[in-house]
Amino acid sequence: MTTAQAPYKLYYWPLPFRGHFIRFVLAYLEITWEEETDPDMIAELKMLPCPEQPVPFMAPPLLCDREHNFHVNQLQAIMGYLGRKHGLMPDDPVLAALTDKVLGDCGDVLEELTCNCGEAMWSPVGWADFSGKRLPRWMQIFEELGRRHGLSKNTGTLLGTPALSLADLATAALWHPMCETLPGFSDLLQQEAPLISALIQRVVQIPQIEGLLQEQHTHLGNVYCGGEIEKSIRLMLDTEGLKRNPQGGS
Repeated sequence: MTTAQAPYKLYYWPLPFRGHFIRFVLAYLEITWEEETDPDMIAELKMLPCPEQPVPFMAPPLLCDREHNFHVNQLQAIMGYLGRKHGLMPDDPVLAALTDKVLGDCGDVLEELTCNCGEAMWSPVGWADFSGKRLPRWMQIFEELGRRHGLSKNTGTLLGTPALSLADLATAALWHPMCETLPGFSDLLQQEAPLISALIQRVVQIPQIEGLLQEQHTHLGNVYCGGEIEKSIRLMLDTEGLKRNPQGGS
């Protein structure tokens, strides 16, 4: 869903990972956007001296709102901006705070899965602790939040809002790419968080998001986060799998 005259431009690598959070929101809202498709251009932009950047930033995603000539980075800030601007952030301050909590949790899961964005590569010992304790615990956290707000397998939303909100789209953008591209994640999510698994399926069956995923799969294939980080994750999945701790998380 791109056009040269789109109201938004997204700068992110040709990967699902953090990019799908923003894509899910824009697709759901049926807002067109342009993506910078040249990784070299993105790399050049991120390496510019801070005074020459449209907003001082370390790494993408970066979103440009062309209507306001406004640039913002940091996934949580981008999502919050789009949510507030387009009515996906609840007005209730309690639900708004919980939405920020969900966005923060999503970021933490991504950091843990990628060993702080590749600061280290996975070892069998570290992977056993993450996949057997912390990953199931994260899934249980999302599940319990939904359960407390009336989520069921057939209906409901993560925070009990009448319609899908930013929290639902973020939750789907977090777990769906993992489940679709990384072996064993779908089964583990179904085991640890069946309500979340069902919610995600409802989200990705929305026509505009389903269309986005089909288009992205055509262009991106089965990639998740790419590079040496993804190789490390897949090596662990090939050799160690996902280990379930019967006692739950830590």
